[in-house]
Amino acid sequence: MGDISCSNGISSGNGVNGKSHSSLNGYRKSCWYEEEIEENLRWCFALNSILHTGASQYQDIALLDTKPFGKALVIDGKLQSAEVDEFIYHESLVHPAFLHHSSPKTVFIMGGGEGSTAREILRHKSVEKVVMCDIDEEVVEFCKAYLVVNREAFCDPRLEVIINDARAELETGKECYDVIIGDLADPIEGGPCYKLYTKSFYEHTVKPRLNQGGIFITQAGPAGIFSHTEVFSCIFNTLRQVFKYVVPYSAHIPSYADTWGWVMASDSPFMLSADELDNRIKQRITGENRYLDGKTFSSASTLSKAVRKSLDSETHVYTEGTARFIYGHGSVHQQNQAKLIRNGLMEGTPAKSSK
Repeated sequence: MGDISCSNGISSGNGVNGKSHSSLNGYRKSCWYEEEIEENLRWCFALNSILHTGASQYQDIALLDTKPFGKALVIDGKLQSAEVDEFIYHESLVHPAFLHHSSPKTVFIMGGGEGSTAREILRHKSVEKVVMCDIDEEVVEFCKAYLVVNREAFCDPRLEVIINDARAELETGKECYDVIIGDLADPIEGGPCYKLYTKSFYEHTVKPRLNQGGIFITQAGPAGIFSHTEVFSCIFNTLRQVFKYVVPYSAHIPSYADTWGWVMASDSPFMLSADELDNRIKQRITGENRYLDGKTFSSASTLSKAVRKSLDSETHVYTEGTARFIYGHGSVHQQNQAKLIRNGLMEGTPAKSSK
C-alpha cells in the first residue's frame, strides 16, 4: 500500500531520535510518499505537491509531483509509473515483441489505460489498428486529462479505446491479433487482475485470439534476485505450459526500487540477433528509443545465474485456485483519503511539512 505523510524527521526505533547526522540545521521537514514493498521494507520519496486524487468504482487514483521522479501515477496505493523512467518499462514491454514479429499490424492491449503502451506501439510504422481494453473508464479519462505525454497517442485514429473487462472482450470478440499485450495491474490479493495471469486464460482466451506467428507479451511483476519468486517465475512457468517458445527478461526501474520482469511467448521461435534487432528498429520505428536496442535486449534476456536456476526449476502453474500475489493489497481507499485529510494536503497545492 502507499501512504502520503509529513515528517519533521522524528522517528521511533532508529536509535537516533530521528535526527539526521548530515543536517546541521536541525530536523528535516518534508512530505513523503511511502509504499510498503514487502514486510519490513518500505520505499519512500519526497513530494513537491499532490496534483490530483480521485477514486473510481474499482480503484484509488492519485497523481503526485515527486522530487526524484517527476509526476507519478499511483493506483490503489501502488506506484504505476513515474515521469522520469516510465520509458524503461514501456519500451521493454512493447518493442521486443513487435521487433520479433515479421510485420505486426493488429494489436490488443489488456489494460494500459495510462496510454503509454499505446504510445510506444503507435511508433511502429506497420501498425494499422490498436485496441486498448481497460475496465476502468475513470482511469482512462484521468490519464487523458493529466498525462500530457500521451495525448497524441489518445488522438491517433489507429487507436480504439474499449471500456470493458479484457477477458470478456477477448472471449466474446471474433477478431484475431498479431500481438496481444498484458499491461495489467500486478496480481494483488483482492485486486481485479490476477485471473488474467492464469493458465486457463492464456490457453483458452489469449492464444486462440493470436494470428499465425502471433506473439503474447505480459508484464510479470518484480524480477529481482529475491523478489522474482513472488510471481515472475510462476508466470514464466505457466506460459511455457501453453506456448512453445517463452522468453523472460528484465530491467531495473529506479522508481520501482527493483528489477522488473516481462515474459514474451509464441509458437514461433525468437531468432533475431542484436544487430538484426537494431536494423529493424531503424527501419520500423518512428523516432529514437531512449532505452531499448539490440544489445540492451540481449542483456535483459540474459538473466542472472540465480534467477535462471530458479526459473528452470519452477513447477508452480498459475491458476485461480493456486494464485500467487505480490506483496500488498488493493483496498486502500479509506486509509489514503484519511491520510490526505489528516495532513491537510489538497490536490493542486504544495506538499507542506507538519510543524
